[in-house]
Amino acid sequence: MYKLLVGIDVSKERFSAAGMDSGGKEAFSRAYTMDSKGFEELLKAVRSLCEEDSKVLMAMESTGCYHINLFSFLNSQGIGALVVNPLLISNYAKLSLRKTKTDKKDAMTIARFLLDHHKEISQLSISQDNQDLRDLSRERESLSHLISATKVEIKRVLRTTFPELETVGDVYTGVMLRLIQEYPSARLVRAAKLKGIIKLLKEPRRGNKRTYTAEDIYRAAKTSIATVSPGKEIILRGKVATLLHLQERLEEITKLLTELCQSTRMEDLDILQSIKGVGPNTAAPLLAEMGSIENFSSHKKLIAFAGLDPSVTESGQYIGASRLSKRGNRHLRRAIYLMTTSVVSWNAWFKAYFQKRKAEGMAPQKALFATAHKLIRVIFAMLSQRTYFKVKEAK
Repeated sequence: MYKLLVGIDVSKERFSAAGMDSGGKEAFSRAYTMDSKGFEELLKAVRSLCEEDSKVLMAMESTGCYHINLFSFLNSQGIGALVVNPLLISNYAKLSLRKTKTDKKDAMTIARFLLDHHKEISQLSISQDNQDLRDLSRERESLSHLISATKVEIKRVLRTTFPELETVGDVYTGVMLRLIQEYPSARLVRAAKLKGIIKLLKEPRRGNKRTYTAEDIYRAAKTSIATVSPGKEIILRGKVATLLHLQERLEEITKLLTELCQSTRMEDLDILQSIKGVGPNTAAPLLAEMGSIENFSSHKKLIAFAGLDPSVTESGQYIGASRLSKRGNRHLRRAIYLMTTSVVSWNAWFKAYFQKRKAEGMAPQKALFATAHKLIRVIFAMLSQRTYFKVKEAK
């Protein structure tokens, strides 16, 4: 039983903290500066009211990056701290008819929410190792988005400077990107010597065997309808350099994420990878966002946490279409989606389930999310029971 419950409202320069005892009586309320002095003052105030750190529980809303340092400090001091979804606090605050909004009142609202719901959410605390896993996973996700956007920009500019190159081969392979960086337009390819292009194509490459030759590129440049634009050539060179850097960075982050997951969650990683179609690149982000399986009392809680639970609107005789709520962790939702698409492609058992749901009349996307629910149920059972995937045992 907690003796002191503290709500914290965080901003860039300051944070407000409000505490109450287990009976709901206000214990303290004060604003602090967002620096080491403010952190120590909060710690002193809390320990003056409750000497046992294990009897103290604090909560703060997720605020991008502003809450992280305070959250890490409290955990390092042995104080239980939780990061709560702002949507939960917002909905809780609506129970009051008063519209007054101040930092002090917001902190007290979080404290009252903690008093009413600490039994349901106290298990959602996160260790520093898992926070590092989550940070790496989200950085990897961010890099993936940047890579996709940069590829779109490269293709957009290339359609002006050398549109025929897309018909020759995949413009995103390593050797083709180096070619574009060296000769970013049909004009420059025509002005180059064929020997130079042949030499560039002979550089080491990864992936499938190349199906085009230097002569194919040279021939496409000769008949190109490209616009002569030195400015776009410079832009294209820069975008290719950016893409190569992002890809290198993605490989580095992926390696670090996998190594950290292997060192901290090795058994969980092995259990997930026993499902054919699940590799470290899909398993590690899921473990990072999900945390410990002990956080969830049932697979339904995990589904809701990911925002994959159905949302239905009913009023009188009207029944609206069922949709995903999407009110949970969007990063976890993405990790589950990517894992599902992989197992549907590589795992015969999940592929059969996906095809069965389609045969029942479900649209492909809806059948995919039905398969995602099935995958979550299987993962929950495997991690809870510490068992590996076997088709005859999956339900």
